[in-house]
Amino acid sequence: MRNAAIIGSGPAGWTAAIYAARASLEPILFEGLEPGGQLMTTTEVENFPGFVHGIQGPELMQVLRDQAKRFGTEIVSSMVESLKLVEGGFELVANKQTYRAKTVILSTGASARRLGLENEKRLYGRGVSACATCDGFFFKGKNVIVVGGGDSAMEESSFLTRFAEKVYLVHRRDAFRASKIMQDRVKANPKIEIVWDTEIADILGEEKVEGVILKDTNTGETREMKIDGVFAAIGHEPNTLLVRGLVDLDEKGYVITVPGSTLTNVPGLFACGDVQDAKYRQAITAAGTGCMAALDAERYLSH
Repeated sequence: MRNAAIIGSGPAGWTAAIYAARASLEPILFEGLEPGGQLMTTTEVENFPGFVHGIQGPELMQVLRDQAKRFGTEIVSSMVESLKLVEGGFELVANKQTYRAKTVILSTGASARRLGLENEKRLYGRGVSACATCDGFFFKGKNVIVVGGGDSAMEESSFLTRFAEKVYLVHRRDAFRASKIMQDRVKANPKIEIVWDTEIADILGEEKVEGVILKDTNTGETREMKIDGVFAAIGHEPNTLLVRGLVDLDEKGYVITVPGSTLTNVPGLFACGDVQDAKYRQAITAAGTGCMAALDAERYLSH
């Protein structure tokens, strides 16, 4: 029976591991099928404190991994397939191996919904993004497209006008589902042009995004458009399949935590990072809650 098991290897998971290991909890961390999380598809990270000249996303994840390992974190390069309550804690199964832990820190993150285009994955981080806050700075004076019709798309479009010369908001229908106040803000912004009844059929470019193929959803007609960036603002999916039926989730599927903490409704189970944060979704906020989860777990074990 181990003291702490950490599920997930993004900024939240690695930070939780660093704190837990330094507290002599001898944590075990399960990296999952996509070690490093969303930052593994991010090129330049300029807003993570401590890196004056920026750092590549995968490099940042490697630095955090090495730091956690330095303090004694046991790393398992497998995905946790099941998690259940047992006497004295939890039972986890990963790659047909069974593990037991007194506490579990869930840091499985959230996955941005993709457009489902073949070139989207290839050009991710090279003009294709799902986070205006993270990448907007790189599009100063450029033309970009935002795809979506909800509040997220409105927010992303408005934020990008701080940097981009022109923002095209592409929506496959003729009406938004976003709140009226958000719609009004977008429609009043002279740097935003709304493109109704349209979807992106393809993304063009070899080394970076150079354009898109737009398709009229009514007529099926297509046209090419030069563009420097494509932002998908069609939502995120919290990776909570593992704990559905075990912990309380909100209407969007995010883990519900006690405000100001990482505590869930299950004693000994803590959630941190994007799996419980639908609002900020930043590497630094995820790392902060990873710290909180380790401290919460330590206090739980001490009592």
